[in-house]
Amino acid sequence: MRRLNVLHIVTKLELGGAQKNALYIVSLLNKDRYNLSLASSNEGILVPDALNIPQINATFLPTLKRAIDPLKDFITLISLTRLIKNKKFDIVHTHSSKAGILGRWAAKLAGVPVVLHSVHGWGFHHRQNPLTRRLFIYLERITAKITNRLIAVSQSDIKRGLNARIGTEDKYALVRYGIPLQEFTDCQVDIKKKKEELGLKTDSKVVGMVACFKPQKAPEDFLRAAVLVKKDFPEAKFLLVGDGALRRKLEGLRKRFVLEKEVIFTGWRRDIPQILSILDVFVLTSLWEGSPIVLLEAMACALPVVATSTGGAQETIHNGSSGFIVNFGDIEAMAQRIVSLLRNTNLARKMGQEGRNLLDPSFEVEHMVKQVDRLYQTLWKEKKLC
Repeated sequence: MRRLNVLHIVTKLELGGAQKNALYIVSLLNKDRYNLSLASSNEGILVPDALNIPQINATFLPTLKRAIDPLKDFITLISLTRLIKNKKFDIVHTHSSKAGILGRWAAKLAGVPVVLHSVHGWGFHHRQNPLTRRLFIYLERITAKITNRLIAVSQSDIKRGLNARIGTEDKYALVRYGIPLQEFTDCQVDIKKKKEELGLKTDSKVVGMVACFKPQKAPEDFLRAAVLVKKDFPEAKFLLVGDGALRRKLEGLRKRFVLEKEVIFTGWRRDIPQILSILDVFVLTSLWEGSPIVLLEAMACALPVVATSTGGAQETIHNGSSGFIVNFGDIEAMAQRIVSLLRNTNLARKMGQEGRNLLDPSFEVEHMVKQVDRLYQTLWKEKKLC
């Protein structure tokens, strides 16, 4: 059988779960079976990574933005349609909400036989204006009709999609995230040196979060929790790893909360396994999620986790066993859990080890890619038989 031409489309190559997932897939799929291409905006820390993947054709679209912009969105739709027609793609696989809508309609206009979309958390959520939420749900409903398969990374996203009448149950496939486990479980780091590099003392107890600074991740809540933790555990230090639109606001809050000496903004980092290895507690303050890939990375580093009760997090963390789940926005409960782990080293170590033990081989990135490969082959054979 000839090699299939496959295009992955993702909105922006920032350091997030959807982006890592897309790059893992195009990196590891069998190049003897597929000709692989990637389309994205020209922004994000992972752009060099995309360019360095062997045997991958990358196309960057400056008009592809996360925010709604009718003119730029129309230009992007036309650009994607032309790209797909010219390259004669057999399969188009989209990631993230904006790329998911524009990419799938471009594939439809170009006559692509197989179209898939990975749901890395839906673009509609409880914090939105009701009219905006209804618009996003409507767009997902009509776009699901031209989609052969919706890939969800958590059962909660399947449930939310069905509750919103997006697609039918037979259109969904559950393919959980995989990560390169060994990069995290076998990470070698000079803890003293790494802490000094970040301005920390060797004996500092460190609480950290890795996230894009955007409303979904609620990084302001991380700072609010730090204020409360500081009262009960004054020697604690905090790392906020990432960057984004809320950076200036967060810097203002850090100053207002008098946390300049306690909270370190590291910016985007390429040494996430080493950063995680120097933490004592990992925190995630998200308001909504699909399935946070960073939780798997923290668990692989044997870190106890305190995370908010988003759907995917609740499926990943065993509350009270491998970490703690608290209601999103409940800063006091989050701070209490963090303090309990900082004070009780044995509990923290036990929870961290329990989390690592949960990551069996099904969480290996190669396992995830094999599932995607089987899905491609199944859908392609179904199309050829029609």
